[in-house]
Amino acid sequence: MNHPERKIARSVDMPGRCQQFTDMVYSGKHPDPKQFWKEINTTPDKFNPPPAKYSLFCGEMHGHTTLSDSPCEHVDADVYFRSIRDKAGLDFGALSDHDHGGVGRAELWLDGKWDLIQSKVQEYYEPGKFTTLLAYERDSYPFFNNLVIYYRNGKGEMFRGVRDGEITREELSSLLKRDDILVVPHDSYCLSAGCDFLTLPPELFPPLLEIYSCSDCAEYFDHPLHKDSWVRGGSWLDALTRGAKMGVIGGSDDHCGKPGQDLPEEKYPTCYRGVTGVWAAENTREAIFDALKARRCFAYMGNERMSLDFRINGHYMGESFSLGTGETKNIWIDFQAPEKIERVTLVKNCRDHVILYGSGRQMIFDYRQETPCDCYYVRAITEKGRYCWSSPIWVNGPAD
Repeated sequence: MNHPERKIARSVDMPGRCQQFTDMVYSGKHPDPKQFWKEINTTPDKFNPPPAKYSLFCGEMHGHTTLSDSPCEHVDADVYFRSIRDKAGLDFGALSDHDHGGVGRAELWLDGKWDLIQSKVQEYYEPGKFTTLLAYERDSYPFFNNLVIYYRNGKGEMFRGVRDGEITREELSSLLKRDDILVVPHDSYCLSAGCDFLTLPPELFPPLLEIYSCSDCAEYFDHPLHKDSWVRGGSWLDALTRGAKMGVIGGSDDHCGKPGQDLPEEKYPTCYRGVTGVWAAENTREAIFDALKARRCFAYMGNERMSLDFRINGHYMGESFSLGTGETKNIWIDFQAPEKIERVTLVKNCRDHVILYGSGRQMIFDYRQETPCDCYYVRAITEKGRYCWSSPIWVNGPAD
């Protein structure tokens, strides 16, 4: 990649046009052309980054039991956590019952419900094997219809404001400033539960958004995975266009005792539930929470595991960094799925920028800085129609 005029001629590049590759192609006659071609094709690998310094863990971030509004009498906290651990085979899980406790039932802070949840979160926690996160879903009108609140510790107090079911700007701002909790909106885009990222004050942007749960998708307006209702301003891209530093997670929003599991009896896309992947130092409550807080996470559809390693110049998804003078953006994508990959798209500043068909592993050199802070994320889809979305990486241009 040493041609002096390459940045004039091209906006993006790839290792396959490196100088060593070209020199080998034009090196004349070889006694074993087939073997030599194999050697030539290994030259781009020298540009690949080292293996990820974190481990990948997958989990269920959103579901309900009879402590709130599960219609199935058998779905208690034991069934819920065992389903995630033993049937879905996931590494971590959060139980997020509604704070109203189910219409006509006691609220979550009454009848010992919250104490029971905390005790079950502790009971099923096995550091290094299975991590449980304390959480609940809080009605938060008018800013967000639903916010799922996650705790770094296995114990904590529920947050009640001036009026139950509602939240004030001051209350929301206070929650977002806390280091020991995460506040994540759910159903940000539909008429009954929508918000408006196009006018929301930037200090009220949450760090994460649940982009997919079950038969819905908040990526952009009128996404084909969602057929309920749409309101302009409630999508993830609406937030990103405003400069929000917002990553994504997935959750099933399960109510039937099958969190993290596929529902083969249902039609597409309802048959696939949302799952969250995180790159964390270890499978402990603190490490999983800290990875989520850092937005080092991605969302995908379906129980069969996907892996998405997305880095720019060594920086992981969720990070923001500044380029040095003359520095090129080296974008690494490594998407893996158990079925055939249909396409992997690199999205830059909310526009599809590069599309890879049938392959999910590529180093891309991007020579252009379009804005003072360019935002990149990856969207992938497999032949089964299963999507995967990375949290973004934000790249600031070099200082003048």
